[in-house]
Amino acid sequence: MKKITRKHLRPFLQMYATSAQVLEIGGGRVKSNHSYEDLFPNRHTYDIDPKRQPDTVGDAHHLPFSDGSFEFILCTEVLEHLHTPHKAIDEMGRVLKSGGMLILTTRFVFPIHDAPHDYYRYTEYGLRHLFKDWKIIELKAETESFSAIGALMQRLGFQSDLKGGKLTKASLYSLAWLFDRLNSLLKKEYGDIQKHMVTKNNFTTGYYLVAKKN
Repeated sequence: MKKITRKHLRPFLQMYATSAQVLEIGGGRVKSNHSYEDLFPNRHTYDIDPKRQPDTVGDAHHLPFSDGSFEFILCTEVLEHLHTPHKAIDEMGRVLKSGGMLILTTRFVFPIHDAPHDYYRYTEYGLRHLFKDWKIIELKAETESFSAIGALMQRLGFQSDLKGGKLTKASLYSLAWLFDRLNSLLKKEYGDIQKHMVTKNNFTTGYYLVAKKN
């Protein structure tokens, strides 16, 4: 079953595919469905887990690279797993060249994953604050709100043992498929219960960020 979240990620990354030198934080050389080697062929992979077979093993809070070493950094689904995110972001800025670009994705409405190393969830406003010293090129929601509900149903199936076994899970996945197609029902969303502030995608599963080092 294709994850609701994953169908949006690759098209987003394709827009920023490059043959330039890329530091991929949170990636390895192990082949998987989440590999982006075809989009970023000249990537240096960096991960804290040696099982992923990265080019360099290490902690994102302490990057062992010289200042201005990379033109691009790719960091997908990692920020929520960093216990001191502002420190890691400072390190990313340090190893980027002047005018270098960070391509980052992270979670908002999403269950615990990779426990116990799952620390934070980010809103659009939180990300704007964390990257206030960067030039934000793009910041977009990953999914619309009904799709996020569908994604949660999928993850409940993926991460749970349920009474009724395969039949229950099949029903859950069918509901997930349905909710992913209900976004047209939304007329307007608000950022407060009094409906004073119009917003959009309040229940998005996460955000895609592209930011340039000043």
